[in-house]
Amino acid sequence: MPDWFVYVLRCGDGSLYTGITTDVARRLIEHASGGPKAAKYLRGRGPLQLAFSAPVGGKSAALSMERWIKAQPKSRKEELVAGRLRWPDSD
Repeated sequence: MPDWFVYVLRCGDGSLYTGITTDVARRLIEHASGGPKAAKYLRGRGPLQLAFSAPVGGKSAALSMERWIKAQPKSRKEELVAGRLRWPDSD
């Protein structure tokens, strides 16, 4: 079973996008290309920069972490990116 990662991208407009994948580098390339596998939200919001990524185990854990991050206000997401915030089950 491949390890899953949760990642946060910083868009050119300063917004943050959260997603999950088994290959962060590949996913960033897909998003940056604007092709059919890119998230619609990210189209036209480049340049994209990887702000945060962390291995989270299986897909279920990755989905839970993604949901938790997306529920946070931007200020808390910025704390996560800066390393000042850890999610509840990260110990």
